[in-house]
Amino acid sequence: MPTKKPVKTTVARSRGAQVKKPAPQAGTVRVAAIQMASGPNVSANLAEAERLIELAVEAGARMIVLPEFFCIMGMKDADVVKVREAEGHGPIQAFLARTAKKHHIWLVGGSVPLEASTANKVRNSCLVYDERGKLVARYDKIHLFGLDLGNEHYQEAKLIEPGDKVVVINSPFGRIGLSVCYDLRFPELYRAMPDVDIIVVPSAFTATTGRAHFETLIRARAIENLAYVIAPAQGGYHLSGRETHGDSMIVDPWGVVLDRLPRGSGVVIANINPAYQASLRKSLPALKHRFIQCQQIEVDVVERRVPAKRLSPTGGEPVAK
Repeated sequence: MPTKKPVKTTVARSRGAQVKKPAPQAGTVRVAAIQMASGPNVSANLAEAERLIELAVEAGARMIVLPEFFCIMGMKDADVVKVREAEGHGPIQAFLARTAKKHHIWLVGGSVPLEASTANKVRNSCLVYDERGKLVARYDKIHLFGLDLGNEHYQEAKLIEPGDKVVVINSPFGRIGLSVCYDLRFPELYRAMPDVDIIVVPSAFTATTGRAHFETLIRARAIENLAYVIAPAQGGYHLSGRETHGDSMIVDPWGVVLDRLPRGSGVVIANINPAYQASLRKSLPALKHRFIQCQQIEVDVVERRVPAKRLSPTGGEPVAK
């Protein structure tokens, strides 16, 4: 089967840059991945996220995904504990809800440090808001990164409490599977997601592991699940001295990279085409040929709650509550 040509786009690389819209296609939905090089100041990170979201909205994006810990990349790893929030409270979550509602978009808040069961840890939580600014789903990162390679040493388990549920959402754009960064290395997580159309992977890969594996893993998850993958990332040098890989990308179900940004803050834009995806799945029904099932972990399939309607006082058309 011939591969689909990627849609050419221009990404924002500086404050004055504009994002050119992908060529409009009937029956498609435009999505965006935001790349950042976040620092230790939450307010500054939120302001930068807002600027980049506005660029994506101007380009027509209806769903926008932020990178892992978009709100803070501290001077020390433990800084995330200092800014952790209770679910439904705090400036980071208020920003996400307000921004989604303001622009009438679905906004995936990459990941946010939320309260854990112990005072010295956080949950690394991917939060999804609908166009009304309502929190519709939460996924807590399950797989925690560990690396001892040369001068690089990371042990996320010291500060992060793992989640224990796979989360998928029935959205207007298709069924979305949630994951965060290191989860990408565990294909069984995605196999446990029932019938996902879109996978999001907000990330902060190290420069070392990212150069070696990031694109390969992203494209593999897209191909084996015949799904679109939206992978926003941290990308650049941070004030702490840490370097993250970047290379945010959106990949189609055939493994074609539709758009990418190698380095620095900016926006990656692409069109998701459900008809094209359905045609691939019909031509190559690999998902129906699965023999080994993944049933060892609880799966939450989230249905968005649409406001109930009541009759207007005048007896006319129903009005939303």
